[in-house]
Amino acid sequence: MLYTHVPGPLGPLLLTGLPSATAPGGTALTSLTVPGQKNAPAVGPDWREDPAAFAEAERQLDAYFTGRAKEFHLEFAAEGTDFRRRVWEALDSIPYGATTTYGGLAARIGASRAAVRAIGGAVGANPLLILRPCHRVIGADGSLTGYAGGLDRKRLLLELEGVA
Repeated sequence: MLYTHVPGPLGPLLLTGLPSATAPGGTALTSLTVPGQKNAPAVGPDWREDPAAFAEAERQLDAYFTGRAKEFHLEFAAEGTDFRRRVWEALDSIPYGATTTYGGLAARIGASRAAVRAIGGAVGANPLLILRPCHRVIGADGSLTGYAGGLDRKRLLLELEGVA
């Protein structure tokens, strides 16, 4: 596993990935986590720090944080069940500066409203914070609900995108 730390307004971001011949910059991302995040991976003894492998991801993150980009063009290699992957891919369809509810996300993947709790679990397990915009998912009443990186960070990301 390759990894690096990238500075950002949410604190130092831990990026992990695997070599990929098809990925921009040559690395498919497996996770992006923030300090103190629930279920964040810990750097393993056999991991290799390689900042150059994440240069393209760092460039795109910088563009996002400075308001010069609204989407990411990176390859992801996150592991999860088929259901979680469907939910994570649906996160990609939530436009910059917009939000949706867990029920709305269920509708995007063709799941019943009864699946909202499972949708929430999949959103909470998203290993690619920011890149797969789980921060754009809010409660049915418009409230900010759980975010693995903390509600203050969720609020900051939504403010960055112009969501009141």
